[in-house]
Amino acid sequence: MPVDAELPPQQPIRSVWTRPQRRKREQPSLSREHIVAVALELLDAEGLEALSMRKLGTRLNAGATSLYTHVANKDELLELAVDAVYGEIEPPTPAGRDQWRAAAVSSAQSLRSTFLKHPWMASVVGELGVTQLGPNMARLSEGMLALFETAGLPAGEADFAVSTFAGYVLGMTTSEAAWLTTLARSGQSEQDWVAGLLPAAEEALRDHPQLRAQYAAVRDKDPREVRDEKFDYGLQRVLDGLETRISKP
Repeated sequence: MPVDAELPPQQPIRSVWTRPQRRKREQPSLSREHIVAVALELLDAEGLEALSMRKLGTRLNAGATSLYTHVANKDELLELAVDAVYGEIEPPTPAGRDQWRAAAVSSAQSLRSTFLKHPWMASVVGELGVTQLGPNMARLSEGMLALFETAGLPAGEADFAVSTFAGYVLGMTTSEAAWLTTLARSGQSEQDWVAGLLPAAEEALRDHPQLRAQYAAVRDKDPREVRDEKFDYGLQRVLDGLETRISKP
């Protein structure tokens, strides 16, 4: 292409939040909110692979074409569903230098429990480039920025702190959600699965005493408690690191 050739104008990224809503037909029993609520039920019960406009229409007792009055396609539906999940998370309240850690822990626990309640989010959160545009996600992000700004981080670092904090929480939680999804498909309880794994693990790791000792240490522990302890340990270390950046009055 010649250097001076005119490039086509870049098309804006499409999002359900940035286009005008279509004129709604007279369907009192069918609203965007109801569509999203039923979509969440389907996603929670059967996973991301099961979601389709046709299957959702069947659950709603409505033709797939009638859904397009409210959402243009499956991508828009996922945007709405993802933001509805973020709406279940309580954003932190700015707490100043004395209480910011407690507020951050509460927000992290809320985010974790919500994602574990909706494990399909593990395979969506990193793929949809427009998931940051929804009002609930914006409210949560605004709250996190305000939390770290009022905690006393140096100017310009609040955004980096939010990314570091969210990166840890989401990284741990999406892996945890994926594991629990696999476990659910196996039909076993977590306790039974771990109990069945330990003998094989100890045999396979007989030449690795530290790993063997690690498995032995959790033999009689509730696997959920182990996951909770590991999550909290990492979270506290992330907050320790951020605290070193907070200026003291």
